[in-house]
Parts: sequence; structure tokens; C-alpha cells
Amino acid sequence: IASMRGRVCQFSLSRPRESAPRCEIEPELGSFLPANSRYIRRERRPSESGAGVESARVEMAFEATRPLIDPFERAITYLRVSVTDRCDFRCVYCMSEDMAFLPKADVLTLEELDRMCSAFVTRGVRKLRLTGGEPLVRRNIMWLFRQLGRHLQTGALDELTLTTNGSQLSRYAGELVDAGVRRINVSLDTLDAQKFKDITLWGRFEQVMEGIRDAKDAGLAIKINTVALKGVNDDEFAAILAWCGDQGHDLTFIEVMPMGEIGANARLDQYMPLSMVRARLMEDFTLEEIDYQTGGPARYMRVEETGGRVGFITPMTHNFCESCNRVRLTCTGTLFMCLGQEDAADLRAPLRASAGDELLTDAIDEAIGRKPKGHDFIIDRRRTDPAVSRHMSVTGG
Repeated sequence: IASMRGRVCQFSLSRPRESAPRCEIEPELGSFLPANSRYIRRERRPSESGAGVESARVEMAFEATRPLIDPFERAITYLRVSVTDRCDFRCVYCMSEDMAFLPKADVLTLEELDRMCSAFVTRGVRKLRLTGGEPLVRRNIMWLFRQLGRHLQTGALDELTLTTNGSQLSRYAGELVDAGVRRINVSLDTLDAQKFKDITLWGRFEQVMEGIRDAKDAGLAIKINTVALKGVNDDEFAAILAWCGDQGHDLTFIEVMPMGEIGANARLDQYMPLSMVRARLMEDFTLEEIDYQTGGPARYMRVEETGGRVGFITPMTHNFCESCNRVRLTCTGTLFMCLGQEDAADLRAPLRASAGDELLTDAIDEAIGRKPKGHDFIIDRRRTDPAVSRHMSVTGG
């Protein structure tokens, strides 16, 4: 079928009349639809073939869809989707403790999220990451993982994954594996239980550690994401790296970003360039540059002593905009073409305006056409307001 794009394809099906309704014929064929293609014409001609057997001839024409290319010739192959703005933690660099959450009517349903993600997959997105808030606190979220997993089975999608705080992993690790998830990111900024509570405010350290163990036992590969916070966890970097090596987890350090109001000087006081983190690590470990990519912005090094990998995400000191292949969708259907810019596109309105995807596809094209060259993050004592007013939890971390 992959060779039939742009041509009319005919199929003949026969089965007992008392079996499933005729309308289920087309979804059966649809599962064979080539990646990055869509129907441009579809006709059914049911007929009686005698002996209680119903047959149908289905004509379908395929059209190869255009990949998503931004104005700077970057292919958009990675979509990060915030499925909820809610979280069971209140991490100090991510959201305020008294967050006001969105009304239910503003949030996309799970069915709408499936349709939205599938529209991006059809246009060439190869990696989907579900985020939050905390994605696993959304009711019936496993339904969405199972639905999106069908794109893995057809080959249209390379990876379905998530970023989580780990609090719900003991409950859902097995189901995630069943849905096709093979690798996850877990946000963990400290190995000290009291410090963990100080950072997350509402989090339970042992619950998260148990969840990580259960996820590993279920067969999930785990990458730990650690935000470098000066004066908070900067005495633990070597210990976290050693622990990850012992457990077989990759580790990525992330620079704190100027997003959302969390206190006038709090973020400035917390900011620590990852060049300093790497220099500290090299006092205890041998780090070797390697050519390893996961589709995200981290630059990885091999840790000789553990055999593991450590990555560095540096939006402040050395941005990665030249190779950006990502866009972010909020749980309200707002598409942010750049994490560090305020420009956004409303995809919820065209999604809800039509049962077809033509309006949605046009809106996606228009949005990608506005993707900027890069972000403008600055942390400076002369500027106490955040570079971006929205909290990270709203955009999807």
C-alpha cells in the first residue's frame, strides 16, 4: 500500500452478513493507511453476493501530505503535549502554590487530544511526549496512551513517551508498557527526602522512589531530569550522577528558565549555568563527548566510571534553537511554536469547528509558518519580571 500514494486503490472484502456492520469495513482498511498520507477520496459500493455473504468494493485515493517545515527549513518532528495543567506537586520553579486551574470546558477532551495528536502525526511528527502538569493525574489518561499507541503499530510514529514526576508510576507503569511506551523522563531534583519536600512542597519522596523502581521493573528505560538550583541541590550533583549510574538511568541536568511569577529574585538566586555543573562533575568523573541524540535538546556525554550517560540542557548559556524540531501544545489546544516566546496559535477553535481536519491542518500550517528562529531568555538582576509570563506547567514541561 505504501507505493500507492496518489493513486486510486481498490479493495474487495467479503464476510458473513450477520457479522459486524458494513461501516466497519473502512476503519479496518484505514489501519493500513501509509504514514504521512491522508484520504482524498473514498467510495463504498456494497452489494449482495448471495449465500448470506455481504461484500463491498472500496475505492480509496491516497495523497502524500506535506511535512511540517518552518521558515528556517527545520522539520517539525516532535510534539510535546500538555494533557492537563494540574499537578499533585508544587515545584518552586514550575508553579505557584496557589495556582488557579483552568475550567473543564477550556480543556481538550481525551478524544480531541487524540485527534489533535493524530493530525500532527499525519503531517510527519515522529515523536509524541505527553506532559502536564502531571500527565498521569488526568482521569482515564491510559485511554489516550492506548489510542496513540496505534501509530506505533502502523509505523507512523517512532516514539510515544512522557515526562512525569513519578508519583503515579507504581500504578501505571505496566499499562504504559502495554500501550507501547518504552522510555520515560522522571523529574527528580534531589535524593534528600526533606529537600525533596522543600522543592516540591506537596510531594512524597518515597512514593516517587518506589514508582521509579516499579517502572524499571516493568521494563521502562528511565531518564532522570534534574534542574540545577544554586543553593538548593548544587551539593548533590555528583551523588545524583552516581546513583543514576548504579540504577542504570540516564541523567539530564537542566538550567532554570525565567518562566512565570515565582517571586521577584527567587529564580535569579537559583540560577546556575551548567558549565559550572559540568566542571564540578569532572572533579569526580571522567566525561567524554559522544554523538547520542534522543530527538530533544540535550547534549550528552558518557560517564566512564559508570558507563552511563549525562546530558545538559542549556536554554540560557548555549541555546539549541538552530536545530529545534519541537512545538508544544497546551491542554487547551494552544500551540506554542517556541517555549521562550509568547506567540501562539489557537488550534482548539478549528478542531471543534469541523468534524474533518481541513481547518485544523490549515491552522497548523499557518502556525508553523510563524515559528521564530529562537528564544530570548535572559536572567538579569536589572530585570526581575519573567521573560515569559506563563508558568512552565501551563506550556508543558
